[in-house]
Amino acid sequence: MRALRFFSWLLLLASVDLGLAQKNTPSTSSPILPSAFGGWRISGSRQLSTNAAAADPINASLLKEYGFTDFEGAIYRREDGRQLSIKAARFGDASGAYGAFTFYKTPEMLNEQIGDQGYSLNERVLFYRGSILVDAKFEKLSAMSAAELRELAAELPRPIGTTANLPGLPAYLPKDSYVKNTARYVVGPIALDKTGAPLPASLVDFDKGAEVVMGDYKVDGTPARMMLIAYPTPQIAAAEFTRIESAREAGHLGAETVSLRRTGPILVLARGALSPGDAKSLVSSVNYDADVTWNENTHFTRRDNVANLIVAIIILAAIIGGLSIVAGIAFGGFRVAVKRLFPDKVFDRPDQVEIIALHLSDSIQEPRDSA
Repeated sequence: MRALRFFSWLLLLASVDLGLAQKNTPSTSSPILPSAFGGWRISGSRQLSTNAAAADPINASLLKEYGFTDFEGAIYRREDGRQLSIKAARFGDASGAYGAFTFYKTPEMLNEQIGDQGYSLNERVLFYRGSILVDAKFEKLSAMSAAELRELAAELPRPIGTTANLPGLPAYLPKDSYVKNTARYVVGPIALDKTGAPLPASLVDFDKGAEVVMGDYKVDGTPARMMLIAYPTPQIAAAEFTRIESAREAGHLGAETVSLRRTGPILVLARGALSPGDAKSLVSSVNYDADVTWNENTHFTRRDNVANLIVAIIILAAIIGGLSIVAGIAFGGFRVAVKRLFPDKVFDRPDQVEIIALHLSDSIQEPRDSA
């Protein structure tokens, strides 16, 4: 009997673990890509996988660093015989898709209004929409190719809640002297090493929640690379600033000019063959702006305002006083009217009037002397 109960518990636990595993594993039964869009239809079977190597065998570990969850590839065809190859990688949030997008885009690509952000080069179009990164390759472009991909982007599943939020750090990259399409968003050491960062991964502590954005610049024709490292708090950033400064003083950062500055929780670093003045000017163009959100109830609503409370008290006192006056006039008028209509019958009847009289004006009689 005990053995039967033991095996029953084992079976129950196994079924619970299996259910949780199926819940946490991306479902391949709900594909990322639609069956048809803009005149294109899937030809053949879809390629579905939760292995990052299926999306990019060379950069599989980098995709995992950005939060890769699953991949889908498909071949689309039109009635005229044209072919379109699409690869779609889904990530845990929109920041991961944006980071992978910045890794794959190149400076020679042209900006395209597709999805949240897109670029193209010849027959290849790269864009991301929410938490999904799409790489599309046309066999032959047409005037409607961009519009067709915009239709595809509109049908992609969207992330929910905070997973749809994009990182705010890239907005701190200065616009002046920026080389287009060179921004790279990094959340781990693998991507940092593959993007040619000015600092080695050993000097960026991703275990403390660091995120990095980089961009190339040309200051008076001299190339340089700027690197922004954001930490959760200014205190962590100050400690990491000291560590990087010590490495620079020890000569571990090479012979190129390196200018370093901290603004709030962001470390700003510029590296290149710049003059000290240009390097300092470049890093000084980044300034942290804190957004303060007060989410505690201030009790300063129309109902809780003290001034409104005082006005309400005055109005209430006026209403009570007015009602008292009206009630007094009504009662007095009623009494006078009753006394005129029914004299000495309702009010002031003789048998009910008892007045104590002192008779102070009466003469006082002296008591007689008994002697």
